[in-house]
Amino acid sequence: MKWLKDVHDLKHKDMYCNVCGKKLKIEHGILKEDVFSAKKEWGYFSHKDLQIHTFNMCERCYNRMVSEFVIPVDISLKREVM
Repeated sequence: MKWLKDVHDLKHKDMYCNVCGKKLKIEHGILKEDVFSAKKEWGYFSHKDLQIHTFNMCERCYNRMVSEFVIPVDISLKREVM
């Protein structure tokens, strides 16, 4: 699975949730549902030195994952959308 770097990537690619495998809805190169995209560049002192891990997660899988956190996600609201 490719990490979403640019909206133009969607014109020729399918996008899936890495957790449940759900194909995410894309119409005319526009993602029609939101997705949690993560990218981690591992450094030294890990067992993944210099690896880059990326994944996408649909909202349902994200909600399921964060519901199990011992310390809840910090949520704030944006006041402006550009």
